[in-house]
Formats: sequence, structure tokens, C-alpha cells
Amino acid sequence: MLFTLINKYAPINVKNDVLSGLTVALALVPEAVAFALLAGVSPLVGLYAAFTIGLVTSIVGGRPGMISGATGAIAVVIGTLVAVHGVEYLFAAVVLTGVLQMLFGILKLGKFIRLVPHPVFLGFVNGIALVIFLGQIKQFKTDTGWITGEPLMIMLLIAVITMVIIHFLPRLTKAVPSILVAVIIGSVAVIFLGIDTRTVGDVASIKGGFPPFHIPDVPFNIETLMIILPYAVTMALVGLIESLLTLNLIDDLTETTGQPNRESIGQGVANTVTGLFGGMGGCAMVGQSIINVQSGGRGRLSGIVAAIALLLFILYLSHYIEMIPIAVLIGVMMMVVIGTFEWCTLRLFGKVPVLDIVTGISVAVITVLTDNLALAVIVGVILSALSFAWESASKIFVKQSKNQQGNNVYEVHGTLFFASKDRFQELFTPKQDTNDVYVDFGNSKVLDHSAIQAIDKLAARYKRVGKTLHLQHLSAECRLLLKTAKNLVEVNVLEDPTYHVADDKLA
Repeated sequence: MLFTLINKYAPINVKNDVLSGLTVALALVPEAVAFALLAGVSPLVGLYAAFTIGLVTSIVGGRPGMISGATGAIAVVIGTLVAVHGVEYLFAAVVLTGVLQMLFGILKLGKFIRLVPHPVFLGFVNGIALVIFLGQIKQFKTDTGWITGEPLMIMLLIAVITMVIIHFLPRLTKAVPSILVAVIIGSVAVIFLGIDTRTVGDVASIKGGFPPFHIPDVPFNIETLMIILPYAVTMALVGLIESLLTLNLIDDLTETTGQPNRESIGQGVANTVTGLFGGMGGCAMVGQSIINVQSGGRGRLSGIVAAIALLLFILYLSHYIEMIPIAVLIGVMMMVVIGTFEWCTLRLFGKVPVLDIVTGISVAVITVLTDNLALAVIVGVILSALSFAWESASKIFVKQSKNQQGNNVYEVHGTLFFASKDRFQELFTPKQDTNDVYVDFGNSKVLDHSAIQAIDKLAARYKRVGKTLHLQHLSAECRLLLKTAKNLVEVNVLEDPTYHVADDKLA
């Protein structure tokens, strides 16, 4: 990365976790408020979600040091539900979201996030960095338009000074998180110098009481279920994808290993709880997780402290938190952008396959344009699968030799499946071949129904010119599925492979 923001080998200790938790709590306030307003609900609904989700996932989740709360990805999904049916239906949908996520973890499906291709992961990280960046740009806009002139210059100067402190303070001391110091210095300086600039209080009031237990006030019938189910499924998928990809990111940054299935259950429990305590739902937060790790937070205590500190802000310290300049928090988040973006991707052009580059860019662009992380990742996985299929199709080839009788023997190498079946046919010329031809699949795999048809088609081609095809080292399932070539297979129980074929007849 451009700046070394994270010490991968920092030990887990109470002081680091407490201080990093306090730092994260300060950064959570404006984000939670902004996401709540985006979803069309009260700022306290976003703050309650940040508290309950952050606390529960820190206790029972599978990734110590990762911060969860109200997020933009969830806010985008629920806006229509709130506008059409009201906030009570939102709370019901959040509870159902949690149940679905718990089922996902109980069924141990979290492991499949490890199969997300690296180009998709890079696109996700870079897309999130760009979303955070664009979110900070929006902070320079008020209800009356964009900030200009002297107020703009003041905000930019405060943001830059904040970034400078965060970057250079660790060179002098690492006793306290540089982000926490930057927030305190920036806020105190603005207050004592009487600088007129936007503060957290200008965005919304964060004062409130303890989150009240509240069963969603909706009819418990099939009609309600049909209303909330589509939103719950979408929130569950979006939340899990963002959380588990963030888990992978924190794994890489800390060189440790999280537990995807446990994290899925933790996210589910958290959303169920927050739905019963007036929260809007959420998932892992990339920016705040990086702030936590950057500030030295490694253990569960850091997330617990962040959640409890946020609750104290709401109950007792709202007046002081509302005095924090927005520009200071912009500087903090800009450093998060720098630390999140994978700058190494800029050096990959010309060094990796073009389709990998296209995949990464596509995921990033879709993430930025739609705020739909699930859609971006699904598109990325599809593009990666097509890229893999294209490359694998071009790698099938044969090695030709002759046996003692002078007949041609073709040793097939590579994978025979739907994308390589045409290339497979091109490798053989029946009219120019010997009367008996041996095709050995010992170094190849036959994967699907298209591959079976390709073998049958090859047998038919040789049969039409009056020549005999001998097929060697095919699996039992291949022999079962073949039609034209069924009687041409030479069975060798000891040497024939035992892999499976993806075919509906065997399902």
C-alpha cells in the first residue's frame, strides 16, 4: 500500500483495544447518522444499530478486531421498504434477516467465501475505497448547495492537517492511536480558535436514551412475510458478502485467520437483536475495521469498547461529540481510503490476464455505481468463471505416439467440458488416421454432459470412415453416460479414474 498504515505484528493488549475502540466510536457517529438518513429513518435508528450490532458481533462473531454496524449497503436496500410500509416493517425485516444469516452459518456455508477469486476481492476492496471517498466528497455539500470560498478552504485545511497528524505521529510515538490524537487536536483547535466550520451537530442530534426493547408492530401473517421476505433475503446476502469479504481483508492485514461460519452466525444474532431494539440492521464496516486495526485493535475488547463508548455518547456525551468538526472526520476517512485501496492493482496492467483486469474493474465500478455489493460480487464471480473456462478450454491438447502395432495413440491432456469440446474435436482427423486409434484420458478429466457428447461425436466421426476408436482410462460414470462410444471403452479396473461427471442423469 502507499502508506504503511497497519502494523501486522502488533500484539493484542488491553490498552490498544480500549484506545482503538474509542477512536472507532468517534468515527462511527457521522457514518451511522448518514446511513440512517439515507435509509429514511431517524438518526437514532442508525446509532442504535451501530451499538447493538457492534456489541453482539464483537462478543459472538468469528473475526476479533472487525467492526460491524449500520452500513450504506444495507441502507440502500431498505429505503423503499421504509418509504412504502414504514419503519416497523423494517424492524421485522431485520429480525428475519438475522434468522437467515444464522441458518447460513449453521449450515456451514461461510467457507464458500474463500472461493471468491482474487480479482473479485481486489475489485471489492477498491470499490469500497472509492465509495468511502465519494462519501467524504458529499460532506462538502449542504441543503443549500456545495460549500465554496473561505468555508471550503477551512474544511480542506483541517482535513489535510488531520491526515498529516495521522501519517506522521506514529514516527514520533505509538503510545496512543494517531487517529484519536488527530481527532482530539483538531476538535480542540477549532473550538479554542473559534473557527466557524461544520460539526457533527450540524448534521443531526445524536442525543437519545437506551435502545428500548420493541417487538415490531406488524401483523404476524403471511402477507407481512411476503412483504419483508425479499428485503430480508437481499439484506442477508448483502450483509454476509460484505462481512465475509471484510473478514478476508482483516485476515490479510493482520496475518491471522477468522471463522466465516461463526461470523455468519454472529451477524445473524446481531441483526436479530438490533431488529428487536429499534436498529436498522447492518453488517461489517470496512472503513471502521481498518481504523480499528490501524489503531492497534486486535481483540474482541476493541469492538466492545467502541459499542459501549457509542452508547455513552448517545446517553451522556452527545453535546461534546456534536462539537467535532466534520472536516476532522473527513481527514480520518480519507486516510482510510488510502489504506483500503489496493495500490498494487495499478501495477498489474500488462502482467496479468486482461479478463482478470476487466473483472476487478467491473466489480469496483458496479460497487460504486449501484452500492449493491452482492450484485458486484456475483457479476465478478461470473466473469471469473468465464475467464477460467476460456483459459481451460485453450489448454486441452494431445500427445501423439504409436503402439507396437503401428496404430496411433493420443494421450489427452487438460479438461474436457463445455468450453473445450470444440477444441477437442479439432485435435483429431479421422480420414488421415490409422484404422485403429487409441485415445487415452488418463491425464485428462471429463467434467460434464457436453464432454460426454464430444466423446460420442468423436466416436461417430471415426465410425463414419470405417475406423475403430478405442477409449482408455475413462471413469465409470463416463462409461455409463456414453451412447455411441459405449462399446468402445476399454475397462481397466485398477487404472481407470473415479471422478464424478456433472450430468442431470446422475442427479
